[in-house]
Amino acid sequence: MLTFDIKNQSQECRARTGTITTAHGVIETPIFMPVGTLGTVKGVSVEELKACQAQIILGNTYHLYLRPGCEVMSQMNGLHSFMNWDRPILTDSGGFQFFSLAKLAKFKDEGVSFQSHIDGSRHLFTPEKAVEIQTILGSDIMMSLDWCMGYPATKKEATTALEKTTQWAKRGRDFWIEKGRPNNLFGIVQGGMYSDLRSTSARQLADLDFPGYSIGGLSVGEPTELMYEMADHTVPLLPKEKPKYVMGVGTPENLVELTSMGVDMFDCVMPSRNARNGQLFTSKGTINISNARFKLDKEPIDSECSCYTCQNYSRAYLSHLYRSRELLSYRLNTIHNLHYYLDLMQQMRDAINLGQFTAFKQEFYRKRER
Repeated sequence: MLTFDIKNQSQECRARTGTITTAHGVIETPIFMPVGTLGTVKGVSVEELKACQAQIILGNTYHLYLRPGCEVMSQMNGLHSFMNWDRPILTDSGGFQFFSLAKLAKFKDEGVSFQSHIDGSRHLFTPEKAVEIQTILGSDIMMSLDWCMGYPATKKEATTALEKTTQWAKRGRDFWIEKGRPNNLFGIVQGGMYSDLRSTSARQLADLDFPGYSIGGLSVGEPTELMYEMADHTVPLLPKEKPKYVMGVGTPENLVELTSMGVDMFDCVMPSRNARNGQLFTSKGTINISNARFKLDKEPIDSECSCYTCQNYSRAYLSHLYRSRELLSYRLNTIHNLHYYLDLMQQMRDAINLGQFTAFKQEFYRKRER
């Protein structure tokens, strides 16, 4: 079973550091989890992920269920063995994919009926099946099946999604207990952009006593300030002694703000996806490496960065690779962006442990404004 130990609590805000202990190792929080949808973080190897100081990665239940499938995963002894990753893995339940692929999905009391985006075959995900598939994957942290809503959504729609999410959370939890509590199952808070519904969802899930809790349904098209408002309202309602995870978020600024609210875990495709589109994150803001001003620039992406890319290659070379659509561009850019995100989390952990988070936050924004 997962254990979560709070190490230091900021006196300036709700930011905190801690450790999550799993069967595949200890995770220092707050932490960012690179997204490896199909058993790979696009463009980089597991050895490069480790060099970037990745402590845990995320896999996608929906996609891995469809391809390569549960039979392959079972024969290969789970996702860790399959992809040669010996550190913790978190898998989501597929709820977000059913939201983002809504034309192919139908929500029912029983679960979600959907059509494969690969071959058109029809499938049914129930709360029990979501747990069963993630058990086959062997993930250290599993997610309950949830009903994710986009923005905007009416209160009636958000209420329906909340009710189904709670029902499914209980069914998934009962199945998980019946199977001997394999690995660890998190509940997911829903409720749209309605604070009273978020309160209801958090209370109902807290009563189910999950090992940890996720806040879903954010970063689905709403204004950033509304996302912050919902997160700031919800985080304190969840059990203090359990890890708290905001799903699918986000920008470096999002990570800093949400960490200050007491969030322990994050994931987002942004560092890897943006890398493939030529956008690189630096201590002074983001740059687009295809910009003409980098054509003769001998400097690294970020003079403050110690990643492999910055230690060995110039902006001019990276600009050339990207403009030429060389595959090496995607690898080097992704290494840098992942390193930036994971180093940002390390800086925040250090600041919280030293009681200097507010000073860190001020300096973070000062550099980016400059």
